[in-house]
Amino acid sequence: MERRVDRGTVVTTALLLLYGLVMVYSASSPFSLRHFGSGSYLFLKQLISAGIGVGFLVLLSHLDYHRLRQIDDILLIGAFLLTALTVLPLRISDGRWLHLAGFTIQPTELLKFALIVYLAATIERKMERIRSFSGGVLPFVVVLLILAAVVINQPDLGMILVFSALTAVMLFLGGAKIVHLALITLSSLPLVYLAILIAPYRLARLLSFFHPQAYSTSSGYQIIQSLVAIGSGGIFGRGLGASRAKLFYLPQSHNDFIFAITAEELGLIGASILIGLFALFAWRAFAVASQAPDPFGRLLALGIGFSISFQVLLNMGVAVGLLPVTGLTLPFISNGGSSLLITLSMVGVLLNISKQGVS
Repeated sequence: MERRVDRGTVVTTALLLLYGLVMVYSASSPFSLRHFGSGSYLFLKQLISAGIGVGFLVLLSHLDYHRLRQIDDILLIGAFLLTALTVLPLRISDGRWLHLAGFTIQPTELLKFALIVYLAATIERKMERIRSFSGGVLPFVVVLLILAAVVINQPDLGMILVFSALTAVMLFLGGAKIVHLALITLSSLPLVYLAILIAPYRLARLLSFFHPQAYSTSSGYQIIQSLVAIGSGGIFGRGLGASRAKLFYLPQSHNDFIFAITAEELGLIGASILIGLFALFAWRAFAVASQAPDPFGRLLALGIGFSISFQVLLNMGVAVGLLPVTGLTLPFISNGGSSLLITLSMVGVLLNISKQGVS
């Protein structure tokens, strides 16, 4: 007999979605007014994406998650090919985005979901060999390098970091030896160094992270403005809609740095509530994983919970100056249809796993 979906996940997701819609409307209104002639333009697009995303959430919550195991390779290859289109000399791409049939999509978001499904399914199939290096861990590293070779040309080093952490954590949870994972991590450091060295803007971001004031008019400008916005919010905030940073002082205020606008307008209290909601979501995701009926469901739920939580930590870490700028959005909260749609779809899978979990 099927159980009910995990109510904690449903409630937390609903609150995060509502929170995000409110903040997108507030943070994006000046940008929308200047560039599109309407203060609600980006909000309405986000609202449409939320509606479609909720539809996918409901659909996937009723679709047996085991079906994903049957198409994991197809899903990964399809998402990879879509991502590869963004780096080809075609007129349908714009950096990280594809423009298809009037829609703009970010295929790396789909690739992230496909990678989670692929890792969960393949690790389960290789469960007895996962502790070996050549037959267990190495093939996953090859897949990761192939994905990274395309994504780095978008360029999107932040998403590569998410893919790498996701692969390492899921392999560890699947039974891979720590020494193998540590060896791979150490051997990848020269590649990371090379990726930073060949792209001047990445090196500038790294240098401005350590000395933001020295780059206050260039690569350190965003982080300084983000910290000013967060600090000016105080405990109670300036009030919803009253941000000054979003008036074109803080670039990407409705995307990568929306947490800074949240802290400015809603203060420490509002930011703490948001952090608490994310913590609650992570707790429920890992609770669903602990009650999954099989290794595939457990790994799938853990992968979904980790990927969302890790991206939250990276985004907020950048906003408060603890990490270099990565260009990653804040799940549920940042403006971006692809991110919201895929995040809600992953929640739908999580809910289906919870329905089939053991008591």
